[in-house]
Amino acid sequence: MRTHRALLIALVPAVILRLLAVVGYPPALYFWADSFAFLREELAPGTTRPSGYSLLLALLRPAHSLTLVTVLQHLAVVGLAVAIYAFLRKRGLPGWGATLLVTPILFDEFMILLEHMIMADAVFIVLITAAVLLLIWRSTPVTSGVAGLLLGLAGIFRTVGLPLLVLAAAYVLLKRYGWRSLTALLVAGAVPLGAYAVWAKAEKGTYALTQADGNFLWSRTMSFADCEVIRPPAELAVLCPNMPVEQRPYPPHWLWEDFSPLLKIPGVAHRNELAGQFARKAILAQPFDYLQAVSVDFKQFFRWERTASDEGSPYKLPSVERPLKDFAKDTADSYESASASTRINEPFAGWLRAYQRFGYLPFPLFTLGLLVTLGFAAWRRDLDALFPGLTALALLVSPPFLAAFDLRYVIPAIPLACLAAGLTMLRGESRPHSMEEPRGPRHSRRHAQAGNP
Repeated sequence: MRTHRALLIALVPAVILRLLAVVGYPPALYFWADSFAFLREELAPGTTRPSGYSLLLALLRPAHSLTLVTVLQHLAVVGLAVAIYAFLRKRGLPGWGATLLVTPILFDEFMILLEHMIMADAVFIVLITAAVLLLIWRSTPVTSGVAGLLLGLAGIFRTVGLPLLVLAAAYVLLKRYGWRSLTALLVAGAVPLGAYAVWAKAEKGTYALTQADGNFLWSRTMSFADCEVIRPPAELAVLCPNMPVEQRPYPPHWLWEDFSPLLKIPGVAHRNELAGQFARKAILAQPFDYLQAVSVDFKQFFRWERTASDEGSPYKLPSVERPLKDFAKDTADSYESASASTRINEPFAGWLRAYQRFGYLPFPLFTLGLLVTLGFAAWRRDLDALFPGLTALALLVSPPFLAAFDLRYVIPAIPLACLAAGLTMLRGESRPHSMEEPRGPRHSRRHAQAGNP
C-alpha cells in the first residue's frame, strides 16, 4: 500500500468519475448512426468502417446489457493506466512520477466519454497501447506475436491502426530482436487482417477492410478542389463541388449530406473507386492547396478549449434526454432486450457535466509535450521512447491528411504519449540493459575498473 500510495489515491476519484457515467447516463451514450451500425444483429463486413467492434458486441450480446459493455470499457482503460504505471515503475520511475504520467488517461473527460460510448475507440486505444507496451517490455517471439495479434485486431476495429504494424516492425528491426520476433509479429498481425479480408471477399466480393477509403479522401479534397484546375474526365466530373470554397462545409459533411455529389454515384464499390481517383487527381493538381487545408486542421492541436459548445454534439454530455430515431431505437432495444435510450439521472449526470467543462488535458500542452518528448528521445537516440512517441504522432497527423480533424481521433494518442514521456525521464542507469549485455557482468566490470574486488 505504501509503495503504490500515489496511484491508489489517484484511482479513487478516477473510478468515481466512471461510476458517475455509469449511474448518470445508463445504459450508454451513442454516436449518431455509427453506434447503431455496430449494434446490428446481422453481422456483415462494414462499408464505411471495419466491423471488428461489431464482432465484439456480438460476443457480449447474450448478456443483453449495454451497461456491461460500457463497464468493461471503463475497466479496460483503467487497467491500461495501471499497466503503464507498473511498467514505468519497473523501469525505475518513482511512484509519484509514474502516477503523474497516467493521470491524463485516468482523468481526461473525453477518455471517460469514449469509454461510455458504444464505439470502437476505447477498445482500439487499449489494443494499440498494450501492443506497444508489450514490444518495449520484452523482446521475445511470444511477446512480439501477441503484440502483432493485438495490432492486427486494432486494424479491424479502426483502419488507422494498420500503419502501426509497420512502425512496430521497424522498431523490432532497429532493436535487433531477431528474425523470429519479426516473423511472429508480422504473421500474428496478418491473421486477423487476412481473416477479415477473406470474410469481406465472401460477403462483398472484394478483399478489403472497408469500401470507403476513397470516399474519405475525396471529402478531404472538398476543402480546396477546383475542377477548372483539376480538369477531371467526364466520369469523375460528377464529383466536382458545386459551391464556392468559402461556402463549403467541413469535409465529413460531404460524405452524408443530401447536397453531396458523392451520393449521385450508384454502387458502393464503384463510388469508392471513383472518389479515390478524383481525390488523387485533385491532390496532384493542387498539392499546395491540399497542404494548406491540412495545415488548417493542424491548428486545432493548439486550441485550448476542447468541449463542444453545441448542445446537440455527441461529444457533449447531454443535459436533456435525446430520443432515438425509430431505426436506431429498434436496433439498440433489440440488443438490450429493453429500452436502450440514454437516461439522465441527476444529480450524478450534472456532476459529470460540470467536470467536463474543465477536466481535460488542453491540446496545446499535449502537443508541446509530445514534440518535446520526441525531440529529447531523438537526441538521446532512445528507440524505446521514440516508438510510442512516433506511434502517437502517426495517430495525430494521419486523419487531417486522409479525412479531417476530429476530437475523437486525438484521444488514442494520449496513452502512447504518456508512455513515451515516462521513458524519456529515465536516467541512463535506470534503463534496462540489452539481452546480449546483462546487467550483472556489466555492473561487475564497472566496479572492477573502480578498484573494487
